[in-house]
Amino acid sequence: MVKRDWQPKKLKRVRKHGFMSRNATKKGRDVMKRRRLVGRKKLSVYASSK
Repeated sequence: MVKRDWQPKKLKRVRKHGFMSRNATKKGRDVMKRRRLVGRKKLSVYASSK
């Protein structure tokens, strides 16, 4: 049986799509700006504190 593509890892997800990585590049800041304009409750993914 072949493994499926999505093998979730919280830390990898946060490092790729998190707040700090979004703010690191111009395009990432543009993403955040668009999400603010739309009125998103969550701007980026984050690790839960549980």
